[in-house]
Amino acid sequence: MGKYDQTIQQVLDVVGGQDNIKTFEHCATRLRIILKDDSVVDKEKAEEIEYVKGYFFNTGQHQFIFGTGTVNDVYAALKAEIGGGDEESSHYKDEVYANMSPTQKIVRTLADILVPLIPALVTTGLLMGVRGTITQFGVEFTPEVATFIGVLTDTAFAFLPVLIAYSATKKFGGTPLLGILVGLMLVNPALPNAWAVAGGDAEPLNVFGIDLIGYQGTIFPAIIVGWLLSKLEKWLRTFVPKVIDLLVTPFVAVTVTMAVVMLGVGPFIQLFEDYVINGIIWLINAPFGIGYAVFGGLQQLIVITGLHHSISIIEIGLLNDVGYNVIQPLATASMAGQFGAALGAAFLVKNKVKRTNMLATTSSTLFGITEPLLFGINIRSLRILGSGIAAGAVGGVLVKLFNLQATGMGITFLPGGLLYEGLVQIGLYYLMVLLTMAAGFIFVWAQRQSIKETL
Repeated sequence: MGKYDQTIQQVLDVVGGQDNIKTFEHCATRLRIILKDDSVVDKEKAEEIEYVKGYFFNTGQHQFIFGTGTVNDVYAALKAEIGGGDEESSHYKDEVYANMSPTQKIVRTLADILVPLIPALVTTGLLMGVRGTITQFGVEFTPEVATFIGVLTDTAFAFLPVLIAYSATKKFGGTPLLGILVGLMLVNPALPNAWAVAGGDAEPLNVFGIDLIGYQGTIFPAIIVGWLLSKLEKWLRTFVPKVIDLLVTPFVAVTVTMAVVMLGVGPFIQLFEDYVINGIIWLINAPFGIGYAVFGGLQQLIVITGLHHSISIIEIGLLNDVGYNVIQPLATASMAGQFGAALGAAFLVKNKVKRTNMLATTSSTLFGITEPLLFGINIRSLRILGSGIAAGAVGGVLVKLFNLQATGMGITFLPGGLLYEGLVQIGLYYLMVLLTMAAGFIFVWAQRQSIKETL
């Protein structure tokens, strides 16, 4: 008998049996199941399943929080028990999209395009952090070594449209290799470099009376390129004879896509993107640190809605436009506030087994995964959640006071310190985390009599 056999039987019992399951998949922490009949779910029993740290229903998905590592084993056990469950299945994604609002569909699409890029951007950020820390010790690089290090740290952002166009084309069902091709065309060295033009060191290329520049560091134009290319490919294949498909379809799809983007909508999209990113920077930098406090307090509420992956597009834009990422420390502040509040709640519990389970639920937060903590502890009490929000706001103000600036994205909380240049920034980052956690803990204990009644 397998370790999770009893867990699987409990899950099947809660959801109305195997025959009621349409499809299922998992993410980093949750087992997600779509059912034929949602009304048969026993929500009270769902909370009592062995190894489950929380349960909730969102966008047509019954989501059981098992935590990192465990969810992979539970998913494998469920797949072995009932079959199916290919996590890459387009069928599951179609079912999920069918239950989403238009806004949720847009956000999910952006997340599907940008999330696969995070490993590359994390690596770049870590390399920048290592470079900055080394220079803090007075190490000077020769021009040749500096150039080599620049290759390691700058390539991902210099060719960002290539990565995005590839991911977008793959997402929309086109040929990924053609996505790479059109992405490379956007940053072709023959086009004046966008950053050089912005700095006054180069002039735009005038074609048919239209000023053209490279699309270095842009996001939306690359997404549009991937979308248009994919749509054209699919449309052309509905009538182009197969015998000439290899010659006609790629040629027409690539040529029309680049003509429309480079000579038509591209410059306007580029301008729109600049206004959006600059507007977000303006909001965050509102007087007296208000923007920092609001974002630090409320960021984890975005996680609860499942829309947090859309923030990646803002982080990428910030890294390209201003060279640093303030969203990363603010997100960490929000996490630290909720983490401190959850710890405070756990130490209010007298039952040792329950306290141990609560502490185990919070552990993944240390590595930037907060869903188990949010759904397993904090969201069950408005006082605990509110304490975490207030502490996150305190952390946001500290981010402003300490002038924390991450060099990359994709990792937060304990590993997030690797994204900072220099020992001073690293030290201030972890000081912010500790103070914010302490604030969350204190805010909960200030309400301990009322909170004890809810635990």
